[in-house]
Formats: sequence, structure tokens, C-alpha cells
Amino acid sequence: MKRKIAALLTVLLYSVFFLAGCSKPETKEEDDLIVIGMSQVGAESDWRQADTASMKEVFTEANGYRLLFEDARQEQENQFVAIRRFIQQKVDYIVVMPITEDGWDAVLKEAKDAGIPVIVVDRMVKVKDESLVAAHVGSDFYAEGRKATNWMKEKYANAEQVNIIHIQGTKGSTAQIGRTTALDDAVKANLNWKVIARMDGDFTEAKTYEVMKEYLSNRDSLPKIDVVYCENDNEAYGAIKALEGFGYTCGKDGVSVISFDATYNALVYCQKGKLALTVECNPLLGPLVESVIRTMQSGKTPEKNRYVEETAFCPEDITEELLASRKY
Repeated sequence: MKRKIAALLTVLLYSVFFLAGCSKPETKEEDDLIVIGMSQVGAESDWRQADTASMKEVFTEANGYRLLFEDARQEQENQFVAIRRFIQQKVDYIVVMPITEDGWDAVLKEAKDAGIPVIVVDRMVKVKDESLVAAHVGSDFYAEGRKATNWMKEKYANAEQVNIIHIQGTKGSTAQIGRTTALDDAVKANLNWKVIARMDGDFTEAKTYEVMKEYLSNRDSLPKIDVVYCENDNEAYGAIKALEGFGYTCGKDGVSVISFDATYNALVYCQKGKLALTVECNPLLGPLVESVIRTMQSGKTPEKNRYVEETAFCPEDITEELLASRKY
């Protein structure tokens, strides 16, 4: 019996050494990968999904990166947990798409104390110490809003009164703040403009449909609506569905629905005349984020803010060539 046990142990030890000798050792190339810890807002919109795809296409092992990706599911606390996990994992860079602007000082200071640069993407953060953020990459949301309000000013130049329904995005997010401020400033400057209702759509089609439906249902008579100012494409889809359900016409000679992002589906809506205007917000930010990282890798200081170029589209601007070339 003892001999059988001894023989069995010999076989097991031989197997262990054999497998260890045959296993692939960690290569220098793997050691040289730049490790990125990324916290994304979620997947609440077409824009967000395109932004995530852009990041994952850039930050691959083939390009010299290891990406640790966390979906926050639209909960800021999940982002704090993810960032602290990245700090424990000693990543080289932290990339965060913040849900809202406030509340970041403590966790970003922890990252700074650990010597890990933080790059903020899309939305911005408000911090007392600006050195907590190495760089911001994204859009000028106020400028986007101005594109929409300038179009409205031209469209309704001779109108006696312009009735506007405003569907806001996630409260406290940079996109919501910038686009809301642009509309508020334009309403103050145009005395014939009136915001007859303001609702929280949270950047989603489903919530916008529900709040718009509830608003229209709880009235003795349907109001005259000239413009529905939606702070992203998905909100516009929900608004159009609700409006049409109550007999409104969206488009020429009807309600002018405005959206932001200008994703492929929004361009199709615009081509069909359902959207009067869609303002571009480019989600393909992966290459810009990588350029920031490459700048820091070379020992240089990146620009504090990198804004992507964007435009706006009316139905007459939408061609088959444009749709075929759209990557998001």
C-alpha cells in the first residue's frame, strides 16, 4: 500500500513540474501593456453604446493596452467603487465618463495620491483642485445648444409666440447643464419664446415617452406645441411616439422636434422629416483619449480640454452617402 502511495505521489509531482515547464511564461510584451481602468456611465443610449465601442476598439492588447472596463449602470456610487478598485489594481491610467459633475473630490484625490492620472471623458467634473484631472476629452455642450437655439431663432423669426417643451437629460450631467443653459439664455433673449413644460427624460426613450404621455394625458385640452427640445436622440424618439399617439404631427408644418447626438437612427428620423434638427455630439472619442495617454507617456503635458468638432443636420442635409458613412 505504501509503495502504491509513493508511486502515485511521484506521478503527481512529475505532472506538476511537466505542466509548469510547458505553461507559457508571462512575456515582456504583456508586461509592457499600458493598463487602463475605465468607468462608463452605462448603456442608456445609442450614443453611449457607440462611445463604449470606440473605446474598446482603441484600447486593445494589439495596440499595447489592457482595458479593465466597468459599466456603472447609471449609478455614481458604482463609479466610485470601480475607481477604488482600479487604484488597488495599480492601473496606469483611469478613464471615467462621469454621470454627474459633483461629488468627485475625494475619490479623485485618492487616485492622485496613488500617482494615477485621471482622464475625464464626455461629461466633466467639478473639483476644488483642478490637478485631480489630467485632461478632459469631449464636447462643448453649450455650443451644441447654441446651434439648436440659433436654428430656432431663424425658424421662428416672425412668430408671435413660440411654445416650447423642454426634455432634460440626466440632472447634473455636463450635457444637461450645457444644453439647458443654452436654451435658458435663448429664452431670456427672445421674449416671444415660452417654455410651457420642462420634464426629466434622463436621456432615455422609455422615460421620455412616459413623462410626455403623462403630461398630455393630464390636460383638459391639448396645448399648442411649436418645439420639443430634447437633450439627446433617444429622448426625441420617446417624445415623437407620445406626440403622435395624441394626434400631433412631427415635422414640417407640425411640431419641430430637436435632438442632440445625431446618431444613425436620428439621421434616419431626420431624413423622414420626424426630426426638424439633430445636433451632432460625436461619441467616437477613443482616438482622442489615446492621444492624451500617448502625450503623457512621452512625458509631456496634454491639453486640459480637447473638444471634438461637430455640426448640425436638417432633413435636407441627410443623404444616402452620409447615412452609409455613419459609424454610430
